[in-house]
Amino acid sequence: MMRNHTVTTFILLGLTDDPQLKIMIFIFLFLTYMLSITGNLIIISLTFIDSHLKNAMYFFLQNFSFLEISFTSACIPRYLYNLSTGDKTITYDNCVTQMFFTDLFGVTEFFLLATMSYDRYVAICKPLHYVTIMNNRVCRRLIVWCWTTGFLVIIPPLSLGLKLEFCDSNVIDHFFCDVSPLLKISCSETWLIEQMVIVCAVLTFIMTLICVVLSYIYIIKAILQFSSAHRRKKAFSTCSSHMIVVSITYGSCIFIYVKPSAKELVASNKGVVVLITSIAPMLNPFIYTLRNKQVKQALKDSIKRIALFSKK
Repeated sequence: MMRNHTVTTFILLGLTDDPQLKIMIFIFLFLTYMLSITGNLIIISLTFIDSHLKNAMYFFLQNFSFLEISFTSACIPRYLYNLSTGDKTITYDNCVTQMFFTDLFGVTEFFLLATMSYDRYVAICKPLHYVTIMNNRVCRRLIVWCWTTGFLVIIPPLSLGLKLEFCDSNVIDHFFCDVSPLLKISCSETWLIEQMVIVCAVLTFIMTLICVVLSYIYIIKAILQFSSAHRRKKAFSTCSSHMIVVSITYGSCIFIYVKPSAKELVASNKGVVVLITSIAPMLNPFIYTLRNKQVKQALKDSIKRIALFSKK
């Protein structure tokens, strides 16, 4: 499988060579990473311990937070290590492993966002049947479906990628192992794998976006038919967090994939990738906590319990 006998390690260029800028980037990424891990762990903990957060919506949110932790952990700690030690090398096997997990977590996240939008559709358009439709068994099956589909989507391009040859250049113009910069330095014919990456990315994007858009068309239609302004406001508030997260995720991915061939310059995408891998996972817990009354209340209750326990 591994035919690149001349290249066993790669060099990750990172975001900059400026020493002062490197310090600033390290501090920024370290803080966003710690906030991301803390915020998402809080969400996971709250959905486990609070009895009010036991329905399908919070089960999916719990899984989404786990995915966010996994996704940011697949690439940011390695880059933080590179920045702190100056060691830019990564072995071929570690590079492939990093690419596999970042792609798996990234693609699975899209399918989970689509599933979450379907959950909101059922909650608002079929409220009387919500508990029956979105029961524990269905929720677990939907999560398994998200992971399985994510895995099946990334396997074809990845299996072709393992056959790439790297003859002389081993310098990756990125801060982690990503498909585009790897294709750029390969001396193999990359046309087929590029097309496969585009097809898999577009299929994932279009399939999940159609699900999200259709769900929200029905949701908005249903909300506008509510006679009470209070009910309309409450319904919109339950969806607003998910809509913001969807906008950030899809918006940043549109920017990345509306670009020329991978053989051309990929540096312009680095900033957007930083947004996806570090800033978005940090923002999501705050978006859900600040815009969701039940999560906010659960957090307040937990803080009160901790305060009472510490006084004893």
